[in-house]
Amino acid sequence: MAINKQNPKAIEVLGLTKEFGQLVAVDDISFQVEKGEVFGFLGPNGAGKTTTIRILTGLTKPTKGKVKIFDYDIEKETIEAKKQMGIVPESSNIYDDLSAWENLIFTADLYQIEKNQAEKKAQELLKTFGLFNRKNDKAKSFSRGMKRRLAIAMGLINNPRLLFLDEPTSGLDVESSLIIKKIISSLSQRKITIFLTTHDIEEASRSCDRVAIINHGKIAAIDTPENLKRTIQSVQSIEAVFNKTVSWQEISSLEKFPFVNKIQKLGDKYKLFTDNPEKTLSVLWNFSLKNKLRITSLNTLGPNLEEVFIKLTKDK
Repeated sequence: MAINKQNPKAIEVLGLTKEFGQLVAVDDISFQVEKGEVFGFLGPNGAGKTTTIRILTGLTKPTKGKVKIFDYDIEKETIEAKKQMGIVPESSNIYDDLSAWENLIFTADLYQIEKNQAEKKAQELLKTFGLFNRKNDKAKSFSRGMKRRLAIAMGLINNPRLLFLDEPTSGLDVESSLIIKKIISSLSQRKITIFLTTHDIEEASRSCDRVAIINHGKIAAIDTPENLKRTIQSVQSIEAVFNKTVSWQEISSLEKFPFVNKIQKLGDKYKLFTDNPEKTLSVLWNFSLKNKLRITSLNTLGPNLEEVFIKLTKDK
């Protein structure tokens, strides 16, 4: 993995390993994140995701391997590397007894940003995030969604080229989640590189240019969401709705066919997972005739990113 001095990657990870005694939390992983990319980093609990992020942001030292942030070595050139990034942790880094304005100015002080420049940037961010009218209110009076917006604003106070976003919409109401997603889209359009961790698989599918899935300390897959979906075409499905209620005993009888891998009931829909949609459609049609049912809705679906994630991370 050669380093391009003329056009460095936003993040370059080479042979990264982290051991805690006998436990190998991160096991010789390598990947790159391009400038301006929205890069999703997904994994189940205990997969090595948090440890990797702590190393990338300079909070934990690796056992082996190298990390570069815009060509700055995170271990040898820590200060320069950290100047390139903003960090928005999942757990709030907001001081509740400070106002929105004071939180931003305090964060600017940590980056040693000049007062005039800090105040100008703070005002701009408060307007961008719809918090300007509440700038003098203490953060403890803010809703969870407002606090999340303030946390992202704090992560942007130093004009970072790279923003680490950890679970940005976790626990938020629908309206706040939509606001955060619009902000992520806006940042992407401004060519700010975003390293996004999320449990919301569909959020990753919609927002990310590429996704890496880590499991048991290793990278299980890394590609665009659509390419990842195409890698497991066997997880296709047929979704059917009938004109009347079907008992589980009746519908589960279809599992006797070898090409019907699994059946799920989702509200009034029945989802049949298959590696042969054509044969499954035929069986479903015969089933409806035999049971005097009428199919009122029928959809053939490809795999979604959640199904890719489950397939790649399930214990073998």
